[in-house]
Amino acid sequence: MSMRICRFMTTGSAKARFGLVESDMVRPLADGETIDSFPEPRTDKPISIAEVEFMAPVSPSKIVCVGRNYKEHAAELGNKMPDEPLLFLKAPSAIIADGASIERPPQSQQVEHEGELGVVIGRLARKLSEEEDPLSYVVGYTCVNDVTARDLQRKDVQFTRAKSFDTFCPVGPFIVDGLDPLKLVVTTRVNGTVKQNGRTADMAFSVPFLIRYISNIMTLYPGDLIATGTPAGVSPMKDGDVVEVEIEGIGVLRNPVRDVT
Repeated sequence: MSMRICRFMTTGSAKARFGLVESDMVRPLADGETIDSFPEPRTDKPISIAEVEFMAPVSPSKIVCVGRNYKEHAAELGNKMPDEPLLFLKAPSAIIADGASIERPPQSQQVEHEGELGVVIGRLARKLSEEEDPLSYVVGYTCVNDVTARDLQRKDVQFTRAKSFDTFCPVGPFIVDGLDPLKLVVTTRVNGTVKQNGRTADMAFSVPFLIRYISNIMTLYPGDLIATGTPAGVSPMKDGDVVEVEIEGIGVLRNPVRDVT
């Protein structure tokens, strides 16, 4: 069976911990403050889900994003497909958990959703060779909403500001292992209406290729997050919307949207 890995806090705790979600309980790890503690022996003191606050399941040193990894999405934005993966970084401070609000900043008039498969690195990966299996460096997979201020992305040309406002990276609800990243369906809904529905098999650059490619540019550390690109169907979000990113085998990442001044 797949593990559902969570990151949580309990009342009075000073630090978030990692654990396993088992039915209506969370079983913390004996040393559960870092993602590379998996798989470690579990403690014998499970905690009721009612007694924990779930956090975003990742706390990465970096978020590596892949642009234009689905042909139809590149076409809807009027872009050509790249010959090599188009990489950019998103600020880790943009991360929020399932249920937290996406905040539309006053600087942008066009904030859009981008539902994506997230890959969570489980051990240090650097300059992986063709002989190494990149998936052996993965602890699991999660849902990501690569929220984007599209008008600012066009204005700035480079992506940093448009992708990195606080709250622009919902992640969750959990990290799940044991999935085949080549055979998943990524669905995004806004207020219950399907906006995006894509298959990871249609990626221009597969998850194993991306991990190896990125590792030969920058060292990937345990907990680092790769956002693998979004299918066609991105659309603006407005105040009061509820956006859901669902990936089979992982679950639903659900976040309300609100305007801030």
